[in-house]
Amino acid sequence: MSDRTTGSAPRRIFIDKQSPKAFHALVQTSEAVRGTAADAGLDRTTVELINLRVSQLNGCAYCLDVHTKAALRAGESPRRLGVLAAWRDTEVFTEQERAALALAEVTTDPTDADAQESAYEGARQILSEDQISAVIWVAVTINAFNRVSILSKHPVPPVHEA
Repeated sequence: MSDRTTGSAPRRIFIDKQSPKAFHALVQTSEAVRGTAADAGLDRTTVELINLRVSQLNGCAYCLDVHTKAALRAGESPRRLGVLAAWRDTEVFTEQERAALALAEVTTDPTDADAQESAYEGARQILSEDQISAVIWVAVTINAFNRVSILSKHPVPPVHEA
């Protein structure tokens, strides 16, 4: 696939299509992580909150679209999704969800050692070791998918409303 188009912007390579074996391995990792999260007692809505918060931080429109739909299917409320970017300033998330979100944020940007220690210690007070591990794996995995979609410029399909 060429990286030139007749338009003004170069076309990106969809690396998931260009390297399907590598992408399939990432999908398999995601499936294993989903099972790890379930085994650790993290419900699907918590996993989707992590996916969405990490995707917000990374600015991945495609993953935000996919995981908003998944969160709604899992029973998440539009109200909580609407305030997720400011979760620290609300009382609508549980203690477990707040610990998971803080840990997911420092997994996404691990450069602040103090924030990392604070989030990790906060998580240790609320989450089991299995849950901490699962949260980190969920965040690592969605970070990888974000990068695939951002660098491929995966489009968000238009909404066709009746």
